[in-house]
Amino acid sequence: MRAEWDSVLEKVLLQPDHSSLTVLFELLLTEEERSAVAGRLKVFQMLLQGEMSQRQIAHEYQISIATITRCSNYLKHMTAEQRTAIKQLIMS
Repeated sequence: MRAEWDSVLEKVLLQPDHSSLTVLFELLLTEEERSAVAGRLKVFQMLLQGEMSQRQIAHEYQISIATITRCSNYLKHMTAEQRTAIKQLIMS
């Protein structure tokens, strides 16, 4: 399965612009899946900012507590270096 995921990543990296990426993701993911990915990214961003509680994030962005808890638990198991790298990746 890993080789298949690598193939997906390769296709993503080969896209020359935003429009091409949009077409690719619309092909590969349903609207619900795209929404879930966007929601998960927002949760990680908000948790890393640390300005809102999990319940506030859930209410403000209409994201389930279960999703927020999963993201929070993932962040809790990261090293400080990993958290710094993730912040640089998704906060800019």
